Amino acid sequence: MLGPMFYAPETAAALHETIEDLARQQVECLVVDGGDGTVGKVLSVLYASSYPNHNLPLIAVLPSGNTNLIAADVGFGLRGVEALQRLQDRASSKRLLSDVKQRQPLVVSWPGQERAAELGFFGGLGAFTRAIEIAHQPAILKNYAHDAAVFATFALTARQLLSPRLRQSWLNGTPVALGLDGNSAEIRDRFLFLCTGLQCLPHGIWPFWRSQGVSDHGISYLDVSARPEHLTKAIWNLVRGRAPGWIQASQSYQSGSAERIRVRTGQSFVLDGEVLETGPEQCLDITAGPVVSFLQA
Repeated sequence: MLGPMFYAPETAAALHETIEDLARQQVECLVVDGGDGTVGKVLSVLYASSYPNHNLPLIAVLPSGNTNLIAADVGFGLRGVEALQRLQDRASSKRLLSDVKQRQPLVVSWPGQERAAELGFFGGLGAFTRAIEIAHQPAILKNYAHDAAVFATFALTARQLLSPRLRQSWLNGTPVALGLDGNSAEIRDRFLFLCTGLQCLPHGIWPFWRSQGVSDHGISYLDVSARPEHLTKAIWNLVRGRAPGWIQASQSYQSGSAERIRVRTGQSFVLDGEVLETGPEQCLDITAGPVVSFLQA
């Protein structure tokens, strides 16, 4: 069933070569078997490839990685042979486009640097970066499977937030400047910043909202100031996809939609689990990328 169009590139160079080969053949649909990291790498190479960004190939995501946030929103819904058979049946009956979700990935670039852009769907910094750094500790990576590692990371993060000795260092935040859609911004301490190009997350979690009448510009973001008020209560609501009026009215919590966000900070930015340094200029741009169509079963 896999045939000559099956590719399993093991290096970045091999992936670039594979995508260029597919572009030369004008392949219009890619099936990506992997987690968030794999999907992000494929999108990053597609973005820099001979494929025109306004006409990227259709993508079917078959989740099989450690983290599958992307698949929870735009995954094909089936795996393995069953998924491939469904795709073949749809293609042969010319119904490949019968069910499609369109999303704009985050494009992370470094102004003034000769570095290729990185694409993904969920990013953040502040407490998010600190939690990811905990998750990447060898003691967790070596001793826990993925689901247990997530729980261990959550437990260690919660313990530090509850510890009188460590709590303040978390709550005092990280110096960050966020410029939304070309607006300048002063550096100030922030507890947490999250952004995504997805429209839903697993388990009903959705810590984003938009004011009434505000359009979707591609990137949903959450900006939490240092030493935020009622943090425990806010987390309890946001992880359940709720943003009651008191949160929306608070100066500690800001959320909305943007097309471009310029970030200035010395801290690393995390994109789909990958830690990205901001570079010597301590600056990166996050923009809403080209529209990508994801096939649904």
